[in-house]
Amino acid sequence: MNITPKPQTIAEKILSQHSGKVCFANDLVLAEVDFCFGQDGTSSIIIDRFKDLGKKDVFDKTKFCMVIDHSSPSPNLGVSAVHAKMRKFAAEKDVTLYEIGCGVCHQIIPEAGLVLPGDLVLGADSHTCTYGAIGAFSTGVGSTDLAITLASGRNWFKVPQTFKINLIGKAKLGVYAKDIILYIIGKLGANGATYKAIEFTGPAINQISMDGRFTIANMVVEVGAKCGFLPVDETTIDWFAQKSKKKINPVLADKNAKYSEEITIDVSKITPTVSAPHSPDNAFPVQELEGTQIQEGFLGTCTNGRLDDLKIAAKLLKNKTVAKGVKFIIAPASSQIYLAALKLGLIEILVKAGAVVVAPGCGPCVGTHNGVPADGENVISSANRNFKGRMGNPNANIYLASPATVVASVITGKITDPRKYLKN
Repeated sequence: MNITPKPQTIAEKILSQHSGKVCFANDLVLAEVDFCFGQDGTSSIIIDRFKDLGKKDVFDKTKFCMVIDHSSPSPNLGVSAVHAKMRKFAAEKDVTLYEIGCGVCHQIIPEAGLVLPGDLVLGADSHTCTYGAIGAFSTGVGSTDLAITLASGRNWFKVPQTFKINLIGKAKLGVYAKDIILYIIGKLGANGATYKAIEFTGPAINQISMDGRFTIANMVVEVGAKCGFLPVDETTIDWFAQKSKKKINPVLADKNAKYSEEITIDVSKITPTVSAPHSPDNAFPVQELEGTQIQEGFLGTCTNGRLDDLKIAAKLLKNKTVAKGVKFIIAPASSQIYLAALKLGLIEILVKAGAVVVAPGCGPCVGTHNGVPADGENVISSANRNFKGRMGNPNANIYLASPATVVASVITGKITDPRKYLKN
């Protein structure tokens, strides 16, 4: 329900509702947070800063969790100490801890029904924007800010301006949600929407599954955005019906809401897209990079480790093998996805083809373990970032692509247009 006669964007409405104050772009508000979390790369500092505040208990133990996903299982003694610290804090404060093997925070939190449309969510992880796929205002913050929220249940926000992106047309064969968002990032640039909210609208979204919508929302931070929103429609409602019995109250933008910019993108004109080293906005049609030799492929992460992605991989790899000299690593985004893929026979197909399946979690993406490339190696990955050193070696080259393009490439040993396999 709109609490002001003046038209508002989704971001303005959610922050108004959570601050009890009518607000618009560029206002500063103190807002109540619905859910917050940390992962094993950030929780150690959260715990330290929380203790520095002298608080005995967290503001609401049902509205916070920690997830061991970035280095899962632990690759060394230092990380093991952090994990032990998280386990101890979780036990002391009686808060939820998702253990090794549960999966990536940005998959298991919405999967568990912990975040709803219209919620205000903070995570000590930059890809917290992922939950915009289900209509939540979710954004990443530093560990100290998260500790403040954990103690008080609130935080300060500057209300972001909103950038509206209208998606029209019908995606052609071989073009997936990942190709669409890589194309948008290439078009806008790495700073194209800095500290803005992005509202995705338009009829093309009706063709995109929830798994694809999470992919799009996940990567809005790669144009500098604070958060992003996809429509809460029948697809969203059906997805929620399987996750939670809680009532859904979607927040919609008003008809005449004020936007900083508006653009329209015809997805029918997008081809399979690849981002070359060393930035996600360095995006090209696959044809321009086709033939580039690769030594490693990676399928997984909070961007593309979901069941739809594993289905695509199994479909393309069935009765085929990974090229000689190519490492192909797969990390399901959660244990639930892993089990579903096992039940469907997808894992058997992938392993028989020569893939290596690692524990659900962030896997090679963060570069702490599991598949660190050698100097000079080229990696094609379904992850969200390809900065120098992202996978653990600043002397390697990472190319970002859709799962279909990743799999087509590991079959041939070079960057390959997936459409030649999809046609068959």
